[in-house]
Amino acid sequence: MSIKHNNTLGSRIFDAANVILLGALALITVLPLFYVLAGSFATEGEISARPFFLWPEKFVTSTYEYIFANDTMLRALITTIIVTAVGTVVQVMLTFTMAYPLAKRYMPGRALVLNMVIFTLVFGGGIVPTYLVVRDLGLLNSYWALILPLAINPFYLIIVKSFFQELPQALEEAARIDGCSEIGVFFKIVLPLSKPIIATFSLFYAVGIWNDYMSPLLYINDNQKWTLQVLVRQLTSPDAANAIGALESAFFPVEGLKFAVVVIATLPILFFYPFLQKHFAKGVLIGGVKE
Repeated sequence: MSIKHNNTLGSRIFDAANVILLGALALITVLPLFYVLAGSFATEGEISARPFFLWPEKFVTSTYEYIFANDTMLRALITTIIVTAVGTVVQVMLTFTMAYPLAKRYMPGRALVLNMVIFTLVFGGGIVPTYLVVRDLGLLNSYWALILPLAINPFYLIIVKSFFQELPQALEEAARIDGCSEIGVFFKIVLPLSKPIIATFSLFYAVGIWNDYMSPLLYINDNQKWTLQVLVRQLTSPDAANAIGALESAFFPVEGLKFAVVVIATLPILFFYPFLQKHFAKGVLIGGVKE
């Protein structure tokens, strides 16, 4: 059955309007990113003199040299990378290991646990009860406070559970007949078939941890353990100089530093996303929620 394309004047006007509208929205989105990138390579004088530009008159790398020569900046960057890597592994592992048994309809107590998970989608304890739990568990001023309270996202859990329910049961049954244990079925059969959704939710969790600002602000009291996001906030505040002890430095690129740290905080996610993009759309669609 062939589909006839409507090539009337009205359809052409509609298509042109769509292109113009979407192009304008894309331009609005991209221009600030280019401005921040250009500003990170511009001199302090140019940033102060020109309110907006996409190409600096003079390229300088002094801001980035200052960042990578500063122990506070490097420590925050390394801390964020490690917390994101460890947190992503922990959160993906806990989400998938909890979703797998919940996908089995014969599991005793499955309905009760699912209802409890769904309940958390509607009702949350809030900041104060969560802080009290983290404090009583002895996680304050610990990097685990940035990982464990958000270890399992209930919405992600339900999607992964639905995906596991759609996998061919014949493969699991064949593995059990061959003597494979339930854990063996999970690691040897289920996980290899789940690469697209693993990549998708690894990206979701990694972006969430990388961009998390509230958790380190609430739970980390030692500025030696600051993550990059807290440091970015400190550097974009009026008291930016004191954030990294810059008053003792002969050179402190106040405005350029703000642009540069935003670029550094954004680039890792932009770098890894293209490698996971081929799994992204598939991973989102194949986990359609159904019961």
